[in-house]
Amino acid sequence: MKYKLIGKTGIKMSELCFGTMSFGKNADEETSIKMYKRCREAGINFFDTANTYSNGASEEILGKCIGKDSRDEIILSTKVFNPMGKDINSRGLSRRHIMLEVENSLRRLKTDRIDFYFVHRFDDETPMEETLRAMDDLQRQGKILYPAASNWAAWQIAKSLGVSAKEQLARFELIQPMYNLVKRQAEVEILPMAASEQIGVISYSPLGGGLLTGKYGLNKKPESGRLIEEKLYSDRYEDEMNYVVAERFTNYAKEKGYHPATLAVAWVMSNSDITAPIIGARNLEQLEYSLEALKINMDAEWRKEISALSPTPQPATDRAEILKD
Repeated sequence: MKYKLIGKTGIKMSELCFGTMSFGKNADEETSIKMYKRCREAGINFFDTANTYSNGASEEILGKCIGKDSRDEIILSTKVFNPMGKDINSRGLSRRHIMLEVENSLRRLKTDRIDFYFVHRFDDETPMEETLRAMDDLQRQGKILYPAASNWAAWQIAKSLGVSAKEQLARFELIQPMYNLVKRQAEVEILPMAASEQIGVISYSPLGGGLLTGKYGLNKKPESGRLIEEKLYSDRYEDEMNYVVAERFTNYAKEKGYHPATLAVAWVMSNSDITAPIIGARNLEQLEYSLEALKINMDAEWRKEISALSPTPQPATDRAEILKD
């Protein structure tokens, strides 16, 4: 396992991060504990969760796992934004909701601090200054070490950096965008912005919700799976071109002698702007396919060859010819 610096923090994390969305949902507690142990054996030291994963059960199970390990050797992140109850105020990025939820997460995780505390989405109804001030206060209190952002656009992150600098508040040091072979929008502005500002990036969904595991194609779908069972994912990847790319990629991976899931993770890892992709699994078998990516050293030419299997996102400016000068 190799380790990489997270932006300007001085913290080194494993080149793979493990996401625990399946804990307490698709993976029972026993399976979750086994996957955690396997990740630690492989050298993974960063574990990501969220308060809403399995309605808090993911945090509880991860807390139990870490409790049997060395907390000081683990980099831990969780998130706040999504609804945690039926009350009208049990959601969003208001100071009130953030302060309530950080305490709940700390309790479930059985820890005294969260290394990276993510705002899970952008909140159109709360002034950015209020959210950033709340995160800064949590950092000063020692309840979080660094604020972080998930699913924010590049302009939103850039604006937050300006606000943080102006008001002398703790800035986002880590971001979490979606990124895989069929969802490459992050390449246009998010990843260049992160590189420019020295912000760490742990990208999620390297397998495209299972689309890039070899189970899917234009006329090929399994009987079960995230894209079949969960509307969020079926809607996200419903475009036919995604299935065209999945079929191309599956055939390519098999020709090269790799499991598609392994090669999909390795492709994300090969992007120098990505600190680490977040891998996830429902069981140990699925986990092993992703861990196999650690054995692949993908150079620029190989990456380019795989990238050609999917459409390249349009540049941020319509003056594309400028890029050719």
